Amino acid sequence: MVISREATQAKLDLRSAAAARFKPKEEYTIADRLEAKVAAVGARPLLIHGERVLSYDEVNARSNQVAHAAAALGLERGDVCALAMENRPEFFIIWFGLNKIGVTAALLNTHNRGRPLRHAIDESGAKAVIVGEECLPAFDTPETRDLPMLWLWPDPEFAATPSLRAMTVMDFSVPCAGASRENPDRALRRGVLAEHPAILVFTSGTTGLPKAAICSHMRWMMAGDVSQATMNTGENDVFYCFLPLYHGAAATSLGSTALWSGGAIVIRRRFSVREFWHDVRRYRVTFCQYVGEIIRYLLNQSPRPDDKQHTLRLLAGTGMGVELWNRWVERFGDCTILEGWGATESNANLVNVDNRIGSCGRVPFWEKTNLRLIRYDIEAGEHARDEAGHYVPCQPGEVGEAIGFIIDHPEIAGGRFEGYTSKEQTEKKILRNVFQAGDAWWSSGDLMRYDEDGYVWFVDRIGDTFRWKSENVSTTEVAEALGHFPGMESINIYGVAVPGMGGRCGMAAILMQPDQTFDGRVFYEFAAGCLPRYAMPQFVRLPAQADLTTTFKLRKVDLQRQGYDPKAFADPLHVIDEAGRAYVPYSAEALAKAGFPPFAA
Repeated sequence: MVISREATQAKLDLRSAAAARFKPKEEYTIADRLEAKVAAVGARPLLIHGERVLSYDEVNARSNQVAHAAAALGLERGDVCALAMENRPEFFIIWFGLNKIGVTAALLNTHNRGRPLRHAIDESGAKAVIVGEECLPAFDTPETRDLPMLWLWPDPEFAATPSLRAMTVMDFSVPCAGASRENPDRALRRGVLAEHPAILVFTSGTTGLPKAAICSHMRWMMAGDVSQATMNTGENDVFYCFLPLYHGAAATSLGSTALWSGGAIVIRRRFSVREFWHDVRRYRVTFCQYVGEIIRYLLNQSPRPDDKQHTLRLLAGTGMGVELWNRWVERFGDCTILEGWGATESNANLVNVDNRIGSCGRVPFWEKTNLRLIRYDIEAGEHARDEAGHYVPCQPGEVGEAIGFIIDHPEIAGGRFEGYTSKEQTEKKILRNVFQAGDAWWSSGDLMRYDEDGYVWFVDRIGDTFRWKSENVSTTEVAEALGHFPGMESINIYGVAVPGMGGRCGMAAILMQPDQTFDGRVFYEFAAGCLPRYAMPQFVRLPAQADLTTTFKLRKVDLQRQGYDPKAFADPLHVIDEAGRAYVPYSAEALAKAGFPPFAA
């Protein structure tokens, strides 16, 4: 049965109404929301970590201690303080405490180190850096060892060596422990408006040079209000947080929804496929935020008789394709699945409120949204234009880039593009004069299509960027990082589809110099030294000559189509071997060891 457009729109109108409550110029911040929730549900649990249970009252009191201590140490309204910490209650406590005195929290990727980490800190303009003890090894590099304002926060589970602790100027938890537990004077954040930055979230940077996306107080709170209106969550809901809190999805969508709902957040440092269902049943989890890979991991485990005996009723995320969706429902039972689309910095989004399997949302009436799809020529790598030079809207079935009209009105919170700390990077994400002179649209870089009923389907990332293990990987950046490999003449990086798996994995076509040979062990160590694990090529192809287009650009379309099918080409092929820290010659055994199925055209 096809749901009427009017019925879908009625659900979306609830989201619009929730967003419309926010006024950009209002002095209403995350700190104000927290304090209001404490007054309403103070005794209820907010953060759960293992055996630790912290109520709203206790989280607020400890955040107050952070606020008072940070203010005494010189942090003040308008400053930025960076935070490097794994998932644990102190992440929220420190972040909320900083917001209470008008300080923006820059949430550092805990997997970055060296130049990428220093770049992120510099990009944020941080006046101080609070680092969890568990993250200190990442700071033990020439680029970050000399940071003047590195404050330690201990971790009882992962104690660091004395030499690592010596890099910090102080144990910040000490002044916090002795500080007041009362709400700080609101005058400390006077003048901080809803539209001002609350957090900085760093986008995935394949060479470790990420952009700092700005997330305002109203944007953060709006995400929770809109989600709550969609899912009807409340005080009895328990939210399961295992995605890294430095990512926008966990920090914003899950955290904000839980706080607005008055529910509890179960925090796990990282995802564990073995502990997932144990945690769900132990804590009576009702909400889980997913990415496609997580769903796949869970489905690949051996079936159990109690698979459908759980409390999970809400799933929200991205990457739940038709196959995974059907397998999940069949095995684990019916629950509301809210597949969506958006980005940390996006000014437009979609959510599948109709439970249409595989779709990431619906646009019942295009005049009621700032989202559009514009035609994009994948082969040419450019947008289509009409005779007047304007972009061309997609028709049903056509693949095009998703863009969002930028609304910049002092009284409207929705539709804004808050951009990055870098004005240059912000401008790169804006398309101008799209449909008429003077208009401005946020460019997503995502290819999508919609059907006759208005349901939208994610297709892929544009051009040189593909998605692997829930991270965006830029082929240009990877090529630049690997471009100085000794003995190499040229390198072509592209993403190839993997049967039964979401996204694309990286492949490198490497042309060695005439007198050089490829060493898979040396190349692995080289790549591991300059790239995050998710950005490392999973396959290496060794062509006899570079594959160029007539305009002398590296050809990718045919290579992507051939993938890792050994029957499609004669070039030697190597597969990553993580355990052996090498790239090894292709074989069925090597393929299986790396976790890849046989190639299917």
